[in-house]
Amino acid sequence: MARPLLAQVNLSALRANLARVRAQVVDAQILAVVKADAYGHGLKRVLPALTDADGLALLELSAALTLRKQHYARRILLLEGFFDMKELPEIAARRVAVVVHHVEQVKMLEAASLPRPIEVFVKINTGMNRLGFRPSDTHGIVERLSHTPSVAVLRLLTHLARADEEEGLRSQLELFEEACTGLPYPRSIANSAGVIRYREVGGEYVRPGIMLYGSSPFPYDTAEMLGIKPVMTLKSALVGIQDLKPNESVGYGGTYTAARAVRIGVVACGYADGYPRHAPNGTPVLVCGKKVRTAGRVSMDMLTVDITDVPEATIGSPVVLWGEGLPVDDVAAAASTVGYQLLCAVAPRVPFVTTEVGTVDIEL
Repeated sequence: MARPLLAQVNLSALRANLARVRAQVVDAQILAVVKADAYGHGLKRVLPALTDADGLALLELSAALTLRKQHYARRILLLEGFFDMKELPEIAARRVAVVVHHVEQVKMLEAASLPRPIEVFVKINTGMNRLGFRPSDTHGIVERLSHTPSVAVLRLLTHLARADEEEGLRSQLELFEEACTGLPYPRSIANSAGVIRYREVGGEYVRPGIMLYGSSPFPYDTAEMLGIKPVMTLKSALVGIQDLKPNESVGYGGTYTAARAVRIGVVACGYADGYPRHAPNGTPVLVCGKKVRTAGRVSMDMLTVDITDVPEATIGSPVVLWGEGLPVDDVAAAASTVGYQLLCAVAPRVPFVTTEVGTVDIEL
């Protein structure tokens, strides 16, 4: 018998989330963000569900080249561009688009002799203050690139830092508009939060990421409120049950002490599987479809939950750590993190399966 833990990836849910993006941004092209191995879901695994996207956006050149070898023919955008001039010939030969965000990249393009010119997205820093040119430098950079033989076409791009806040758009959009004044190039602005607010954001290309995978980009609007479906369901089962008397503790450090007689279920999932070790007592879990709470410190291979109010629970009873019936955002909020981190952190030792419908019963 295999250890009773697996991650299910619902391709139908992913298609539905992509359709939600399409309905929101009818006039824009969609570059589905699949960095970090599709946010931990597996790029190869989810690619069949992304056929309605106009292209893909990621960080890893190796992944882009693999996609081309597998005959993926649509646009592929490297969100951090290239890191060394030696990468440029392969990027050009494989028709991969790049983000250019600092002057050293400009110099490399100016010095390169390539088999074909490259599509370039010029990144403008409008407030994120990580990557990108200052708005005041935009026209000069665009002028240089427009006269560079290695550059085929130009687009303008920025990244929204606070699109999840009520007033988080205005200053960035004003800076971007000012930087782009007089430049006749298509624009890419919206991330997942920007897609939901697309009428305010605009642009010819959108870059949805987390919303494709069933997590909300907003702190107060749930995925369900936004019409977004969970794609990954992390499933396990109870592998042990303990009856605690009042004042007895469970787990390392005795961080949970029973105030009354309680029934503790042991779940086959721990931090070596990607579950957050720092998740406190009270983090939600589903057992037999009912919401229960963690009780005790998460260990390497197991975590423990209070199943006192689930009398039907027994060894082998089904457990959902997040996904269908339990939004990953709820678990992340309880653990003081974000859904992105949980989805990306599922460990290689966790088996993955795909389904075209909802969560199905699989023999664990």
